[in-house]
Amino acid sequence: MTDEAQAPGPVQDPAVRARVAELHAQGMGRNAIASELGLGTSTITRIAKALGLDFSRAQTAVAVQARAIDLAAGRQRLAEKMLGRAEKMLDDLDGPYLVYAFGGKENIYSEHELERPPVEVQRTAVTTAGVAFDKLTKYLEKDTSGVETAHSLLDTLAAGFAAAAATYETPTETAE
Repeated sequence: MTDEAQAPGPVQDPAVRARVAELHAQGMGRNAIASELGLGTSTITRIAKALGLDFSRAQTAVAVQARAIDLAAGRQRLAEKMLGRAEKMLDDLDGPYLVYAFGGKENIYSEHELERPPVEVQRTAVTTAGVAFDKLTKYLEKDTSGVETAHSLLDTLAAGFAAAAATYETPTETAE
């Protein structure tokens, strides 16, 4: 046996315990903390229990809601990009179109400018824009969460005002 003091295990290590508490305060779940620190989930559970920390479903619900908002923002950005690309493709159909080729024995480059794109290029652009339009339309029809939330908020406010109005008495004027 050596006289050297052994380093405490992760459950007793103050630095690990402090880091677990910090990550918990940031809203991270047990599995995410375990992954971040390279420890087992049971170790994180023991540390959390010793520190009086709880991995409640309320935190999970908040994290899920935050992730849903992030995903909705990503879908919105993607929809805007799709719309921009589709518009550009259709706009490009209105101008001249450069055709080119490499060929011949000497593999020579040649080009020619047409007044407008060939029919197959126009068809492809219109089809692609149509698909983008359909996808955007479905996305917009499906994504009504903001409208529903606004309606719910307005309904709640209206009910609150109605309740307040029902209890409010209009002061009567007194003759002096």
